[in-house]
Amino acid sequence: MEEKYGIVSVNVGKPITVEYLGKPLTTGIYKYPAPGEVFVGITQMDGDGQADLKHHGGPDKAVCVYPYEHYAYWEQQLDKKLDYSAFGENLTVTGLLETEVCIGDIFEIGEVIVQVSQPRFPCFKISSKHAVKDFPARVLDTGYSGFYLRVLQEGRLSKDSAIVKRSSHPMRVPVASVLEQQALGKRQADRETLKRMLEVDALAPNVKASFTEWLQEGSSASRL
Repeated sequence: MEEKYGIVSVNVGKPITVEYLGKPLTTGIYKYPAPGEVFVGITQMDGDGQADLKHHGGPDKAVCVYPYEHYAYWEQQLDKKLDYSAFGENLTVTGLLETEVCIGDIFEIGEVIVQVSQPRFPCFKISSKHAVKDFPARVLDTGYSGFYLRVLQEGRLSKDSAIVKRSSHPMRVPVASVLEQQALGKRQADRETLKRMLEVDALAPNVKASFTEWLQEGSSASRL
């Protein structure tokens, strides 16, 4: 059966400064639907931007994706209607769930060719947007995180662009599985699972570095 994917909204936005817990916070999480086509470069979309370049943006986080299927759950939990890019995503999509999309899968979207690189790990800035202090923990509990894409071929896309799966990574490691290990942390993550994930060539280097460090620390502790 042919797989069906779709774009609900293409979203971009430059960083703005808001007040959070009584202090100014500069964040790029506020994005809005873009009219027409948008050029997608190696590190980001035209018209988009990130405030914290250490933890956001760059080649392995060029495009943030979030499944529209999760919106109904969060609208019920938050008791409000959510606008597109409620989670700061560039692409609000259908048919691309974290439990099914795997690290290294390659998709063609309009002129752009992209590869799944890592889960979107929630930070406190999502709390600032929705005024819910424990929002990152809630996201981790559900696994409704979204994920990031690296850009293999630059080009233009729009809300009307088709999403076509070009290839599946042979190791078939779902985004949700990587997020689960990240959420468990270095003390509880499964060592054999981490080793397998480190074999996935397409997994983002920053995630690999964390998993490698956890394994090394665990080996050192076991020798004491």
